[in-house]
Amino acid sequence: KWFEMFILLAILGTCISLAVYTPLPNGDTNDRNEFLEEIEVIFTVIFTTECVMRIIALGFIMHPSSYLRNSWNILDFTIVMIGVVSSILASLQIEGFDVKALRAFRVLRPLRLISGVPSLQIVMNAILMAIIPLMNIALLVIFVIIIYAIIGLELFMGAFHKTCFDIYTGEMMDDPTPCGGIYSCPNGTECRG
Repeated sequence: KWFEMFILLAILGTCISLAVYTPLPNGDTNDRNEFLEEIEVIFTVIFTTECVMRIIALGFIMHPSSYLRNSWNILDFTIVMIGVVSSILASLQIEGFDVKALRAFRVLRPLRLISGVPSLQIVMNAILMAIIPLMNIALLVIFVIIIYAIIGLELFMGAFHKTCFDIYTGEMMDDPTPCGGIYSCPNGTECRG
């Protein structure tokens, strides 16, 4: 009981760390992100330890009630292995290989709550079973959206791709408005793309 509560708190902690993390362009970072990367290693160790303990207790795959015979545990195992592989590759620092693509899979960690709370498994299974019959309705909705998208393209025909520029300076107006089609520019400006 205490172990499961600890794992649920660790999952909550990783959710909070994912929410607080601020991605910056060009590989830039700040102190908070560096601290969160260090905490990420701790979370990976916690989840890997939990996974190994469950595999030892339940068996890996051969026993009828083994760890990988449950589909939610397969999801857990995949998320843990992606975390371990991304941590190993980040420590190796292979040139030309970007680990951030693997780190994107960290957003799947909140799904580990499903395997920790049996009532959530029932709800998720019910949702997944309800999605299958709704696929026909989803296809119909997509078809209607495509029809309206084609109508919108025909009506506007690039009207929003142009704006008004000053004739003398060639600069865009201070308050740019779309032009072309039924939209016209005020005096002293011309419509350009």
